Amino acid sequence: MHDAALGVVHLRIDTVILPALVLALVCALGWILLRRRMMLIPLSAALVCGVLAALNTQIWHTPTLAAALGHPPRGIVTSAVIPGETSGFHARPAAIYTPPFYGTPGDSAPPVLVLLTGQPGHVVDWIDGGHLADTMDTYAASHDGHAPVVVVADALGESDPMGSVDEWGEPTPNPMCMDSRLGNVATYLSVDVPAWIRHTMRVDTDPSAWAIGGYSYGGTCAVQTALTAPGIYPTFLDISGEDEPRRGTREDSITAAFGDGSAESTRRFDQWTPLTLLREKTFPNSSGAFVVGSSDTEFEPQTRELFAAAAADALSVQYSELPGGHSMDVWAPALEREMDWLGIRMGL
Repeated sequence: MHDAALGVVHLRIDTVILPALVLALVCALGWILLRRRMMLIPLSAALVCGVLAALNTQIWHTPTLAAALGHPPRGIVTSAVIPGETSGFHARPAAIYTPPFYGTPGDSAPPVLVLLTGQPGHVVDWIDGGHLADTMDTYAASHDGHAPVVVVADALGESDPMGSVDEWGEPTPNPMCMDSRLGNVATYLSVDVPAWIRHTMRVDTDPSAWAIGGYSYGGTCAVQTALTAPGIYPTFLDISGEDEPRRGTREDSITAAFGDGSAESTRRFDQWTPLTLLREKTFPNSSGAFVVGSSDTEFEPQTRELFAAAAADALSVQYSELPGGHSMDVWAPALEREMDWLGIRMGL
């Protein structure tokens, strides 16, 4: 007990009292020099900054002077093409958030969160309407500047093999997050994206530090990917997702993916549906969170059904509802709400 108390005292001297004394000395010296010669202003300023930098390097370990002075650091959002080298899937560029201390001396390799959007949608939806950077910066500000690397991957593709377009003539791909004639999205998310992240970025490669999440189509896709690749993504966040992938009716979906409505095509389709996977397999190391809008009359029953199936399969899961319908007014707050849980799961 006595040794422990001494340790606390020594820590306080090193990190609080000593820096304060040195800083006070520097300020006093600067004041004396300023009174004697105004020409020494640059020298005094340089001396103060130099001592602050030295203290930061040896004691405070903050990446910027602004952070050392108490200003919340901010992360960076960039864009990158993640090729489908194994899957052959043609994805649009991903958006990538790197946390404030990413790449600074002494920073540990951060965990990874892969996010997906709805359909139709684009990765920028998480950045603009979803306020991803603000959410992650807020989380980092309360966790010593640490947050996950977030990769908003494209799970829709550049074009629709079936030729579907919207009212403006733009393609509206919906490959249903599986490997089919619509594109090998499952392989892209479970093989190509993780391989690119591990090769390109300095991140924690332990699977326990990886999670996948999304809203609407992206929520369904996150569950599908987590259940078909539990060794890659043992943690998932489903926001307003469906109980199974859809492209029109179930018959329409099966035919679009595998060419006809035969029993074999149905079997191939079912191997990608979460309810079938939960019924036929167990996932002892997986954990998930389900969030949906309380007034989302179409998706709330489906999200609730999928949660119930996951709970019945003994997954570690949780369910919550937020005010609102099927919109970003629910999806953005849902991510912010679940960040503490995700952080714990990913080792932050």
